[in-house]
Amino acid sequence: MQGHELDRTDIETYIIPGGTVYERFFECPLDYSQPQNGQTVRVFVRHIVPLGKESQMRELPFMLYLQGGPGFECRFPGSVKGGWHCTAITEGYQILLIDQRGTGLSSPINADSLDARFASTAEKVEHVSHFRADNIVRDCEHIRKILCQDRADKDSKLALLGQSFGGFCITTYLSLFPESISKAFITGGIPPLVDGPDAVYQATYDRMISRNKQYYEKFPRDIARVRSIMKHLNEVDVALPDGGRLSPRRFQQLGISFGFTGGFDSVHLLVFHAANDLETLGKLSTHTLSAIASSQSFDSNPLYCIMHEAIYCQQGTPSMWSAHRVRETRFAAEFEHSWDRIVACGKDDSSPVYFTGEAVYPWMLDDYAELRRLKDVAQGLAEYTNWGQLYDVDVLAKNTVPVAGVSYYNDMFVDFYLSEKTAHAIKGFRQWVTNEYHHNGLRADSRVMTYLVSLLRGDITDL
Repeated sequence: MQGHELDRTDIETYIIPGGTVYERFFECPLDYSQPQNGQTVRVFVRHIVPLGKESQMRELPFMLYLQGGPGFECRFPGSVKGGWHCTAITEGYQILLIDQRGTGLSSPINADSLDARFASTAEKVEHVSHFRADNIVRDCEHIRKILCQDRADKDSKLALLGQSFGGFCITTYLSLFPESISKAFITGGIPPLVDGPDAVYQATYDRMISRNKQYYEKFPRDIARVRSIMKHLNEVDVALPDGGRLSPRRFQQLGISFGFTGGFDSVHLLVFHAANDLETLGKLSTHTLSAIASSQSFDSNPLYCIMHEAIYCQQGTPSMWSAHRVRETRFAAEFEHSWDRIVACGKDDSSPVYFTGEAVYPWMLDDYAELRRLKDVAQGLAEYTNWGQLYDVDVLAKNTVPVAGVSYYNDMFVDFYLSEKTAHAIKGFRQWVTNEYHHNGLRADSRVMTYLVSLLRGDITDL
């Protein structure tokens, strides 16, 4: 390092509308409980300074954004003259966009990267076990100390913004390092304080049933279309262009889009094209198959599958494919995929076939091309019990950090009622509840961020 990190001249930099970008890499310990072993991860941060204020980098406070997931990198903003980025800059912040460990440019986890370093499944599982919220937060704290060296304590704190899983990370940050946070904003990501994921899926499957009913109310002719597609997929082994398999259960996973603004329309378009293919060609076209594959992120971001249920696991609790178990024991009839049983369960041809939502299943490790290579690792993580504790309820109950968050009443990903319990468990939490948005409210409307800023400031009190 050449002096202070902010004074380095070897950092790549360029300008986007509204800001100057500095692309930074940091070496962080893989395991913070054993930093002396020398194992590290390389973490990428895109640092954005308001245009014209580059000389004030060492004084302007930071706002750190934590992306949703788990397993997704930060999007490149292209501009900071709109959306939440503009609100942050207007409030006087410079912005830190971190690719959480294992994603994007931050020591990404995939089959190739694991095969290159480890010979056994056990080694791979142990390595990936360090890629949860607790160590993501420790990376952020490690980077904060580097960027804020020589600042007074009051000027070295971070403001935090977390979307979805990013809000889970913020709650962990509040548990581990509350003294390092000036304020925090959570959008659609107030986590359930549970020991394991079963309660989460029991709630979200119920929400999924509701969303399916709404979908078919909007597109009633899709009942017949989806039935024809499911019948075809039960009778024909359909290969995807990327080498994966479009099984009936994988087709049902298109319902994950129901949790986003515009999701009904995007699924309808795929269904419409697929049904038209069957009617005119007798098979699914390459165009349609490519569109379906590109709408599913599990191959490009494999952590999203193999670590998804682990984000809910506390000490000693394995996930053991929770979504699959809950589906099979409580919701098998509602989310049936076998054509024979669909026919048996339905009174007539007007019975809809339901889509599933944000859930991972063991059969995905056969149907997705990239995930096949991680099958043993995923199974090992499902059985893993040596998880640390993600949240400290005693610390949260004594919280002094100003925190505001929005809970979307109809959120399909993060259950409102579980989030509400957590909001009450964090002292001083200012919760905004709305049914105006779905899970992607922060991206869909810049007013979400401006409202939270006003709520935390005290300009809005009529909640």
